Amino acid sequence: MIDIQGVNKWYGDFQVLTDCSTSIQKGDVVVVCGPSGSGKSTLIKCVNGLEPFQKGDIVVDGTSLADPKTHLPKLRSRVGMVFQHFELFPHLSIKDNLTVAQIKVLGRSKEEAEKKGLAYLDRVGLSAHAHKFPAQLSGGQQQRVAIARALSMDPIVMLFDEPTSALDPEMVQEVLDVMVGLAKEGMTMMCVTHEMGFARQVASRVIFMDQGRIEEDTTSEAFFTTPRGERAQQFLSKILHH
Repeated sequence: MIDIQGVNKWYGDFQVLTDCSTSIQKGDVVVVCGPSGSGKSTLIKCVNGLEPFQKGDIVVDGTSLADPKTHLPKLRSRVGMVFQHFELFPHLSIKDNLTVAQIKVLGRSKEEAEKKGLAYLDRVGLSAHAHKFPAQLSGGQQQRVAIARALSMDPIVMLFDEPTSALDPEMVQEVLDVMVGLAKEGMTMMCVTHEMGFARQVASRVIFMDQGRIEEDTTSEAFFTTPRGERAQQFLSKILHH
């Protein structure tokens, strides 16, 4: 589903990604973790072309991001992305947030878009809030709307960039519960997160990054139970005892 081959990225003279390679199969749930500044969010944004990279290639469902002929907006319409800060349109109702991209990007009728959007709003437990505006919802509710909006586009894969890090602690679980449900339904997911409980419970694989490199790429069980590199051990000991 996603094949990352020797990806390198620079910001000016600073190399933020170095020779990153991994692949994600259909139905995989891959958690990307590591210390701040390790390149996790940059890598996941490269997967749907939000960040350009200078060397290597990323192939999503047969489409190469390094190919200049690739139509990035079309690719992005098939890759769901959930951000740290929700990125909902504040001036649109929840219902309109769920339908606008379906209508403009996928060409769905208003009726079809509303039917699909409201079905996913119900899926994340918020159907009673369709006519509210984002500012009237809690952070956890807004993030669940963002997930419903991404799902309304019928994505082949879902990318999550630290979806719980901007939330109050008591709201984190409601978002993770939705993500766990998606994983159990077989959605292919790539998640940048510090939620190690989620990684342990749901992830099929864990990728550990440090200083722009993929240092560990292993099964979730192996990551938490067998000896790893020193940097991953330090990271885990801090985050699990936090």
